[in-house]
Amino acid sequence: MTLDDLAQIIAARAGTDPESSWTAKLLAKGPEKCAEKFGEEAIEAIIEAVKGDRARLTSEAADVLFHLLVMLQSRDVALSDVMAELARRQGTSGLTEKASRSKD
Repeated sequence: MTLDDLAQIIAARAGTDPESSWTAKLLAKGPEKCAEKFGEEAIEAIIEAVKGDRARLTSEAADVLFHLLVMLQSRDVALSDVMAELARRQGTSGLTEKASRSKD
């Protein structure tokens, strides 16, 4: 399965009955809840990375990717837009790219 496949599945489930789909249920709670869940999963992945548990990190990383896509869906941000932004940055030093961002 690719991230594109997963994003398509999430988009398809967005309009389904929240009682029959975890994805629909989460999306029905709104973007703030989707962001909160993404944050929780990211923290869990960080913990497993620090502990050095490869299997648990793999599992948590999958959760992070899934919940990132759900959060993007909740705000109508297409994965293709994120990938286009990554492509735009390709070939640019990470330090140069970061320095070019406006400082707010």
